[in-house]
Amino acid sequence: MKATALAHPNIALVKYWGKRDDALILPHQSSLSMTLSPLSVTTTVEFGVATDAVDINGHTAKGSERERVLKLLESVRAQTKQDLGPAKVVSRGDFPMAAGLASSAAGFAALAVAGRAAAGLPSDARAASILARLGSGSACRSVEGGFCEWLRGERPDGEDSYAVQRFDAAHWPDLRMVVAVVDRGEKDVKSRDGMKQTVETSPYYPAWVRDAEAEVPRARELIARKDLQGLGELCERNAWRMHATSLAADPPLCYLNAGTLGLIQQLREARKKGVPVWFTLDAGPNPVLLTNAANEVAAEALARACGALDVVRCVPGGDAVLKQEHLF
Repeated sequence: MKATALAHPNIALVKYWGKRDDALILPHQSSLSMTLSPLSVTTTVEFGVATDAVDINGHTAKGSERERVLKLLESVRAQTKQDLGPAKVVSRGDFPMAAGLASSAAGFAALAVAGRAAAGLPSDARAASILARLGSGSACRSVEGGFCEWLRGERPDGEDSYAVQRFDAAHWPDLRMVVAVVDRGEKDVKSRDGMKQTVETSPYYPAWVRDAEAEVPRARELIARKDLQGLGELCERNAWRMHATSLAADPPLCYLNAGTLGLIQQLREARKKGVPVWFTLDAGPNPVLLTNAANEVAAEALARACGALDVVRCVPGGDAVLKQEHLF
């Protein structure tokens, strides 16, 4: 009735942007990501306690934050024939909440794996991915490590929309992601709201869906060949196009700031000098730089020279795993 799991966040190389079903968190198009190590979230779940309780990074979860956690555990209960009773959840992350990384992806992946184990359900990556998706869409891509593809699926119940591992963490050990935190502030428009606004009002959105879906098999091929330049160019193209859909929303959504654009411009100059470094960018101002092991120091130096407040270096991460040590 008690289990603990550790999961890593991920960064999308081909972005997820927009839901066709808000309740089940079903995407309009497939996406592909890299799991990031050493960053992680550890979550302990225990059923059969006196009352439901959710603690995230040392504070008692309230409102929608609490509801999302408990809703996911309701799905766990529905898969068992036991009376599991109320649940206690404690979750701890080891990376900056304002780093521009989706802590919710790692958090809900760890919750899904720990919740299933605490309920006595067998280890099942597909089932855990579907469950994690119900908490946060991108969380489905953090159940397994390496490079994972979130299948769009076709079924209205979402049973064919989950992430599959295309390449494990050992496939491309030389690849590096360098997170450049240029702004620690809260976004004016959260990703969930921004997606909805973009889907409903951007005239570019249908073109985005077609283009992003077509980029996924291209990205798979580039990763298979370990083609850093090809993957870097694809990542930048996909990120620009995602942000173009947002800029065309009504009213316009702009997640970039002067620091974002300044760093991106310097990446072009660095490539002219022979430094292989590209960017990807989620719905926020903090670019994530794509490079190799030989140039990660240069990438960090470039980010800091452009005013980055923090820099986090990452390598391909592994699967979400169960831990023997609990948080309570």
